[in-house]
Amino acid sequence: MPYRRLPNTDQARLRALKTAQSKGAQLPPMELAFSQKLLFDIKAFVPQYEQAIQQYQFSRDRQSKFGKSLSEHFKLSRMYLSHFLQVVNMAITRGELKPNVRDFYALDRDTKAIPDINTEQQLLEWGKKVIQGEDKRMSQGGSRVFNPTIAMVKMRFEKFQENYDFHKDLLKTSQKLHEKVTQERETADQLIVKIWNEVEATFNDLDSEQKRKKASDYGVVYIYRPSEKERPE
Repeated sequence: MPYRRLPNTDQARLRALKTAQSKGAQLPPMELAFSQKLLFDIKAFVPQYEQAIQQYQFSRDRQSKFGKSLSEHFKLSRMYLSHFLQVVNMAITRGELKPNVRDFYALDRDTKAIPDINTEQQLLEWGKKVIQGEDKRMSQGGSRVFNPTIAMVKMRFEKFQENYDFHKDLLKTSQKLHEKVTQERETADQLIVKIWNEVEATFNDLDSEQKRKKASDYGVVYIYRPSEKERPE
């Protein structure tokens, strides 16, 4: 025996609701297999549900787009920061700078190891430490580091930070819109169940096959189990 299956995607929910709405537009009230109150509820709900879906998808698309941009700025900023610290280490090796300059960057003065900068959070942490440390070192009369200069490192880091903050805002927006869509889904499911229940109740006096056929015209979906074969119409 085939069983009724509710839609499980937003587009499928919209199709189910719009099919019922279309029937409401085609048939006079006395011939409609569900109540006028439900038809009114559908007309009021569908536009706001569709808008919520579109807004969420738009936000997700922007999030994805700027995610790629953030990734590029992350790579560039990390490279400039890493190269700057490598140049500092080479200057120390050549005796042009003293090992204690590493203190300005919150690094171990006795090692040439570059800190891990493999995540956005690590880049944010070390970018701020190195830039602030170099500004402090220069304010105390330190000699400039070139290729890259701290100005170049700072420019790349600020670009990364700007994209990071914007992408973070997009994530928050997407999350809020997702929560809204989730709430709308619950309402959509409740409406669809009510519609389908009323439709099936209207055709309840028909035999099973005719009942399913009539109900299917209203968007009710029936699924045959693997062991079952649908009889030809």
